[in-house]
Amino acid sequence: MEATLAEDRIKDMLEEVFVKMMREQKGAFYDIVMEALEDIALGNAIQQGRRNRFIFKRRILAALK
Repeated sequence: MEATLAEDRIKDMLEEVFVKMMREQKGAFYDIVMEALEDIALGNAIQQGRRNRFIFKRRILAALK
Protein backbone atom coordinates (compact mmCIF):
# COMPACT_ATOMS: atom_id res chain seq x y z
CA MET A 1 0.00 0.00 0.00
CA GLU A 2 2.80 2.44 0.83
CA ALA A 3 4.49 1.88 -2.53
CA THR A 4 1.28 2.74 -4.35
CA LEU A 5 0.79 5.93 -2.36
CA ALA A 6 4.39 6.94 -2.96
CA GLU A 7 4.07 6.20 -6.69
CA ASP A 8 0.86 8.24 -6.89
CA ARG A 9 2.52 11.16 -5.07
CA ILE A 10 5.57 10.99 -7.37
CA LYS A 11 3.31 11.02 -10.43
CA ASP A 12 1.43 14.03 -9.07
CA MET A 13 4.67 15.87 -8.33
CA LEU A 14 6.07 15.16 -11.80
CA GLU A 15 2.87 16.38 -13.39
CA GLU A 16 3.07 19.59 -11.37
CA VAL A 17 6.68 20.12 -12.42
CA PHE A 18 5.94 19.57 -16.11
CA VAL A 19 2.91 21.84 -16.08
CA LYS A 20 4.85 24.57 -14.26
CA MET A 21 7.78 24.21 -16.66
CA MET A 22 5.51 24.41 -19.70
CA ARG A 23 3.94 27.59 -18.36
CA GLU A 24 7.01 29.37 -17.04
CA GLN A 25 9.86 28.04 -19.17
CA LYS A 26 8.27 27.61 -22.58
CA GLY A 27 11.55 28.10 -24.45
CA ALA A 28 13.41 25.50 -22.40
CA PHE A 29 10.54 23.03 -22.66
CA TYR A 30 10.33 23.59 -26.41
CA ASP A 31 14.08 22.96 -26.75
CA ILE A 32 13.83 19.71 -24.78
CA VAL A 33 10.91 18.44 -26.86
CA MET A 34 12.58 19.41 -30.15
CA GLU A 35 15.81 17.68 -29.14
CA ALA A 36 13.89 14.52 -28.30
CA LEU A 37 12.05 14.62 -31.63
CA GLU A 38 15.32 15.11 -33.51
CA ASP A 39 16.82 12.12 -31.70
CA ILE A 40 13.82 9.98 -32.62
CA ALA A 41 13.99 11.10 -36.26
CA LEU A 42 17.72 10.36 -36.40
CA GLY A 43 17.15 6.91 -34.91
CA ASN A 44 14.44 6.21 -37.49
CA ALA A 45 16.70 7.39 -40.31
CA ILE A 46 19.49 5.12 -39.09
CA GLN A 47 17.11 2.15 -38.96
CA GLN A 48 15.88 2.87 -42.50
CA GLY A 49 19.45 3.24 -43.72
CA ARG A 50 20.29 -0.18 -42.39
CA ARG A 51 17.53 -1.69 -44.51
CA ASN A 52 18.20 0.24 -47.70
CA ARG A 53 21.19 0.31 -49.99
CA PHE A 54 24.08 2.63 -49.25
CA ILE A 55 24.56 5.95 -51.03
CA PHE A 56 27.94 7.28 -52.06
CA LYS A 57 29.25 10.33 -50.24
CA ARG A 58 29.57 12.29 -53.48
CA ARG A 59 25.81 11.92 -54.12
CA ILE A 60 25.02 13.29 -50.67
CA LEU A 61 27.40 16.22 -51.14
CA ALA A 62 25.94 16.92 -54.59
CA ALA A 63 22.43 17.00 -53.14
CA LEU A 64 23.53 19.47 -50.47
CA LYS A 65 24.92 21.95 -53.02
